[in-house]
Amino acid sequence: MKTSRYTEAQILAILRQAEGGMPVAELCREHGMSSASFYKWRAKYGGMDASLISQMKAIEDENRRLKRMYADLSMQADLLKEALGKNVWSAPLLQGFRG
Repeated sequence: MKTSRYTEAQILAILRQAEGGMPVAELCREHGMSSASFYKWRAKYGGMDASLISQMKAIEDENRRLKRMYADLSMQADLLKEALGKNVWSAPLLQGFRG
């Protein structure tokens, strides 16, 4: 995943400048970014401070870890179902066997 050129602290500073009354077009030109990036950041980080952003990052990391764990466990469960679901008594080697 591509990393941002801007840190969370820089993004918050830019958003605070916009809240202070600086026009968005001027902000974007000054910082060398697109207006789409600004509005995306405002939607994601609007009203947050640094502690909330760090909490959000921690929650995202935990969510990513849990999703990976779930995928691994569901794959293991599917493999076990497939292995246990096969009927060993109908195997071709045992069909002629009348024990």
